[in-house]
Amino acid sequence: MKNVKAKTNEQIAMQVSANSIAVNLMLSIFKLIAGLLASSGAMISDAIHSASDVFSTIIVIIGVKISGKASDEDHPYGHDRFECVASIILAILLGVTGVGIGLTGVQKLIAGHYDTLAVPGMLALAAAVISIVVKEIMYWYTRNAAKKINSGALMADAWHHRSDALSSVGSFVGIFGARMGFPMLDPLASVVICLFVVKAAVDIFRDAISKMTDKSCDQKTVNEMHDCIMNIQGVEGIDLLKTRSFGSKYYVDIEISADGNKKLWETHAIAENVHQAIEHQFPLVKHCMVHVNPA
Repeated sequence: MKNVKAKTNEQIAMQVSANSIAVNLMLSIFKLIAGLLASSGAMISDAIHSASDVFSTIIVIIGVKISGKASDEDHPYGHDRFECVASIILAILLGVTGVGIGLTGVQKLIAGHYDTLAVPGMLALAAAVISIVVKEIMYWYTRNAAKKINSGALMADAWHHRSDALSSVGSFVGIFGARMGFPMLDPLASVVICLFVVKAAVDIFRDAISKMTDKSCDQKTVNEMHDCIMNIQGVEGIDLLKTRSFGSKYYVDIEISADGNKKLWETHAIAENVHQAIEHQFPLVKHCMVHVNPA
């Protein structure tokens, strides 16, 4: 049953990623043409940023594909952590993108000479608005899919869409400001955008690292597991309940107390009921080990 679910999750990730690549390619071409025709350096830079997102999405596809592989002789616990590796790579790329945007803005602010810049045309302004709307839609679309299948790599890709939307906001402010006689708004907006993008990169990086280091489930989930176990008939107490993350999945180790006078097959049945209840009620649990102690 779990293999079917994993395959379904992989298909969702592949479909979202394919849509992401298609949208980014079309948007990049559109923004590049608009930037060239409207003499907007900001829009041309924005087009390059969108094109770079195609590479990021390819990393997501590779990470999800490898993490979805079945267990083998060399990897008996599966390949789930490869998705964390993909998230770390994406976080680094996102951080570099944010810093690049910020440095460009700072350099322009320091250099000055705003009066020598060409005033961009209305086409560039329209392209910025379209880009903001499309990339924000793609952010929510990808984010919802990532939450649905608990994919850190897909969530990182969603934030890449958000960073592109923020970049387009900067382009809009800069283009609009230049047309209104305030060209310094363009680099100033880039610096502000840099802070948002870098923060998103740090959050993604920290989440991926925590999943790589066997961090336990959140306390709410642990409490729900505790209640689930105690509701199983025959369980008299919980001696141990340990959880650890493994990529986007969880491993659970449980020691329960049961009547020591029961027969072996009876205590085994109690342990099996606990095992099935945990894996059924918590779909992200990949494996659950249950040990029975005499009460």
